[in-house]
Amino acid sequence: MGTQAERKALLFFSAILVLGTATRVYHAVQPRSPPDRPARSALETQIRAADSARKAGRKPKRGRKQKEPAQRTGPVDLDVATAEEIESLRHIGPALARRIVADRDSFGPFGSREELLRVKGIGPSMVGKLDTSVTFSLLPRPKNTVIPRRSELPKAPRKPHRRDTRS
Repeated sequence: MGTQAERKALLFFSAILVLGTATRVYHAVQPRSPPDRPARSALETQIRAADSARKAGRKPKRGRKQKEPAQRTGPVDLDVATAEEIESLRHIGPALARRIVADRDSFGPFGSREELLRVKGIGPSMVGKLDTSVTFSLLPRPKNTVIPRRSELPKAPRKPHRRDTRS
């Protein structure tokens, strides 16, 4: 069959298998204790809420409550609007609205649809979708040229050293 060590290992694994199976059978056969009174009432409350939501034809809410989208009366001015106002636009969620506000705060007002393209997550198709629902009231910040580092500036030609001819 095998060496004495292999037989001992096989016997050990067989014993573990038998004990595990016996434990599972014991827990399956043993009657469970009924839940305590507060847990039972909480469970019944949840069941009633789910049943009433099903009867009303809506899905039960999970997690945080969803807010209703704000009703806007006209186009949103992206140069001065808050993140909540920007979020009320179609196709713009909370993360993109925060990125638009952060970009505007860092680099100045947009001033045009073309400048809106500098925001990560907004491409030409998104600008086309937002075309009629946004306006820009401020002038864009002038584009600055990149100022090179001092080490990148061209160096002035060196003048030859004059040697002293004194004796």
